[in-house]
Amino acid sequence: MKKVKKFLLLTAAAALAAAMTLADVPAADAEQIRLTGSGASFPFPLYSTWFKTFGRENKEIIINYQAKGSGAGIKDFINHTVDFAASDAAMKDEEMAQVKEGVQLLPMTAGKVVLAYNLPKVKKTLNLPREVYPAIFLGKITKWNDPAIAEANPGVTLPDMDITVVRRSDSSGTTFVFTKHLSAVSEEWKNGPGTGKTVNWPDSDKFIAAPKNDGIAATIKQTPGAIGYMEYGYGKLTKIPMAALGNKAGKLVAPTLESGQAALAQAKMPADMRVWLPDPDGNDAYPIVTYTWMIFYKKYDDPKKVESIKKMLEYCLTKGQQMSEKLGYIPLPENVVEAVRKASVNIQ
Repeated sequence: MKKVKKFLLLTAAAALAAAMTLADVPAADAEQIRLTGSGASFPFPLYSTWFKTFGRENKEIIINYQAKGSGAGIKDFINHTVDFAASDAAMKDEEMAQVKEGVQLLPMTAGKVVLAYNLPKVKKTLNLPREVYPAIFLGKITKWNDPAIAEANPGVTLPDMDITVVRRSDSSGTTFVFTKHLSAVSEEWKNGPGTGKTVNWPDSDKFIAAPKNDGIAATIKQTPGAIGYMEYGYGKLTKIPMAALGNKAGKLVAPTLESGQAALAQAKMPADMRVWLPDPDGNDAYPIVTYTWMIFYKKYDDPKKVESIKKMLEYCLTKGQQMSEKLGYIPLPENVVEAVRKASVNIQ
């Protein structure tokens, strides 16, 4: 009899423990909305912060975003393997034509493409005029003590060292923005490699490839004499020196919040939300800036998913923008925020 009572007590305790465990689970996992996205690594530090903080405030919505590169994100979006994508290259008309539900592009933040370098003995910010840095990426200037670099950096002892150029190995919106700028400032670049998410780089053993923005940053840090292009936030995070670049007005401008905002001030947002600033005007404008886009279908089957997307978007346009500067991005101008809000009505 005692054994039976003991068994019943243990069974009751187990049932109570199970009930308590179930009580700790959020009201049925099935009620949680999951949003999946992929694409650009350029805005990943900011997007990942947005999605984590949004998730803490909205536990019923889980957002999973993978930074694969803009090209891979657009491919996933066209193939309907994600709920949204992200790209620094927006989307081309022919790409959007492949999506029967329609496409809504929304610029969500902006940033600067910087030229980061590894020259341990050079303590001052390196100056690279606009005739110099295209020549480096064309493989025409191959030594750090080249007279063209030395002339722009008086008083700086530059090493007699080969320049190692680090470029993207994947299909990249950052590459698109950078090469679009190079095409705008260099006829030789425009008529050579040209503009694209991938391009034909010079065939040289001094050009090495790395995936995504974080891969570029890590490779530069590990390679004395290296230079490469990436989003400013990665340089800020990893404390890699970043060059001051020659702008359209002929000034050497460092990448700062103010110089980025000065460049964006020249842009007017069109109805399709695609705007480019390959060589912005303005004395204080940093020369390589871009908006970066989230990409959504205009039609979804699940109304709860649409409601969750719009809730996420509003968070990104308000609290999210307040985080931008700290992470190395440029907060959207208020008129752009309102344009994005208005356009988001198309997501249904």
